[in-house]
Amino acid sequence: MSYDANFAKKNSTFKTHDASQAILLALEEIQQGSGFGSIEIILHEGRVTQIEKREKYRFTQDAVRNTLAPHSIVK
Repeated sequence: MSYDANFAKKNSTFKTHDASQAILLALEEIQQGSGFGSIEIILHEGRVTQIEKREKYRFTQDAVRNTLAPHSIVK
């Protein structure tokens, strides 16, 4: 390997490490405050290109009835 090739390899390793750190930080940020849901990581040609978060809100039947009862009375 020439000097330039070594530099490029090291530089590439640092960039990969930085990208990995950025992805982990994004995942930690997304995870905070999540109750229920999923995180999907999209790859393109072996690289992370997108991270999607889906949240789920779950309601008990009693909570739904109590919330809707005063407004849903039909005469």
